[in-house]
Amino acid sequence: MSSLNDIPHLTDLPNIDASLFERPSSERLGVPQSVEHAPRILLLYGSLRERSFSRLAVEEAARLLTAMGAETRIFDPKGLPLPDAADASHPKVDELRTLAQWSEGMVWCSPERHGAMTGIMKAQIDWIPLSLGGVRPTQGKTLAVMQVCGGSQSFNTVNQLRILGRWMRMLTIPNQSSVPKAFMEFDENNRMKPSPFYDRIVDVMEELVKFTLLVRERSDLLTDRYSERKESAEEISKRVNQRAI
Repeated sequence: MSSLNDIPHLTDLPNIDASLFERPSSERLGVPQSVEHAPRILLLYGSLRERSFSRLAVEEAARLLTAMGAETRIFDPKGLPLPDAADASHPKVDELRTLAQWSEGMVWCSPERHGAMTGIMKAQIDWIPLSLGGVRPTQGKTLAVMQVCGGSQSFNTVNQLRILGRWMRMLTIPNQSSVPKAFMEFDENNRMKPSPFYDRIVDVMEELVKFTLLVRERSDLLTDRYSERKESAEEISKRVNQRAI
């Protein structure tokens, strides 16, 4: 096993037992790797509060992902307009869409409000199109879902996020995180306290990195569909016939 100082950034993870921490790798997964860059993970959170617990949970997840060898980006939803209230040239919309295309996997974390995800969370997902200039920004990419709760533990929000992940044609990993009474789980330095809820986030991030390594070089093959091949063939045929006329 690695020592604490052998793993980059693990010194910033005081809750981690270094002797048990593992960094997923293509070699251990038995995956031939032609892509050399680190797995690219985009993290979204669903609150604009100054002390946003969904943001704090995402920051903990990003630290873990970095220690596991991933490259992370956290999108700040502040200033993102409501869907259809602006066009796609808006700087925050362009930023979000660029990050979505850059990513190979995502983490979505929302508070549960009135039994559902927040409008802030949904707006971010709604601004990511199924198709963008002939490219599908989310299709075949991995997704981990998380939620924070103000009261007792609930799974309404992660269940909704799973539905959205399927709609966006993403591979949502089996594991998930729901943190009850989130206001009790973070200390005065805005770091998550050691607990089974923290350990679950570790598990979720480890699983996300593994799934991302497994599928990122195969996503084109996994998402290749008969119906789309047929549609493409028909479009080519129409263009050829028009030229002949």
